[in-house]
Amino acid sequence: MNTRIPASGPSLRRALTGSSFGTRLFLALTVVVVGCAVSAWLVASALAPGIFHDHLGQAGIDHNSSEAAHVEQAFTRAIILAWGLAIAIAVLLALAVSWYFTRRVQRSLTAVTASTARIADGHYDTRVPSPGLGGEFDELAATVNELARRLDATETTRRRMLADLGHEMRTPIATLDSYLEALDDGIRTFDDDTRAILRAATHRLGRLAQDITAVSRAEEHLTRIRPVPTTTGALVTTAVDAVREQYDSKGVAVHSRIDDSAAVTVDPDRLGQVLGNLLDNALRHTPNGGTVTVTSRRVDNGHAEIAVADTGDGITPDHLDHLFDRFYRADAARDRRHGGSGIGLTITRALVEAHHGRIQAHSEGPGRGARFTVELPTAGY
Repeated sequence: MNTRIPASGPSLRRALTGSSFGTRLFLALTVVVVGCAVSAWLVASALAPGIFHDHLGQAGIDHNSSEAAHVEQAFTRAIILAWGLAIAIAVLLALAVSWYFTRRVQRSLTAVTASTARIADGHYDTRVPSPGLGGEFDELAATVNELARRLDATETTRRRMLADLGHEMRTPIATLDSYLEALDDGIRTFDDDTRAILRAATHRLGRLAQDITAVSRAEEHLTRIRPVPTTTGALVTTAVDAVREQYDSKGVAVHSRIDDSAAVTVDPDRLGQVLGNLLDNALRHTPNGGTVTVTSRRVDNGHAEIAVADTGDGITPDHLDHLFDRFYRADAARDRRHGGSGIGLTITRALVEAHHGRIQAHSEGPGRGARFTVELPTAGY
């Protein structure tokens, strides 16, 4: 009668596959500790009696005497007792330390797993505490927390963008609907005024669609950048010359001050778009008789700075951190009246970051003007 014995290897692998990482780590450490203990026991048992027997002969003790037999028996018992007790204590201590370490690792991994699961469910305020197991685990916790923070910011931006899109589209759509209904009812005729109003509404919707595409491409770095060597002085001069006539028509003075023209490698068209957006923004918020100054200078750590400062309306502190968000307006009614869609500064920041630079806004408060600073790495950095 043949009895089939199931292979223990596949069954063991299946059992280990379903177990936690902490359990598998503890079992692996247990195998290592027990293996080391057994190896030490076998080596000591194999070598120690022979070495002791040789030393008895070198000491002049007859191997066949009763004294030699008694001494060897006592040595063997001492070896068994001492080594057995030492190995048992060592194994227990090693297993206790391994159990404590694997429990801490398992708790940390469980916390990360639970946090990522909550993040996947949309709870972006979840944070992972530092496990205190070393730099790698601390970096893992910090990375998960940063992921949650960015997802939270992205979700907040998405919700605000959808709300802003609905708000932006509501006015021109309502205008089109009301005028078309008036035309159907015979209340209005399709004269030049009606045509102009309808065309303005469709242009506003078209501009909004173009702005959405532009900001998406800019923020996703899909805008093609063609960097060439140039100087910050040339960028400032070109940008100021391009808007001078527009500034003169509004009665706002625009000046350029080149303290230091630094060599940079950038796309002149894209940086011209950046400075054009900043100058257009400054013109909208600077009243007649005001001044806008564009400066260029070199700063420390291998960067050049281009600043656009105006003497206009200024910005309150609670708006400074949101100026570069999509569709954000510090003064919504005024910007809408001037045709601003609220994404010019968003595109500006995306283009600056695509050149490995950064942009910042500063203002002393309402009525005290604003200053936008663009920092770009100089050539060779």
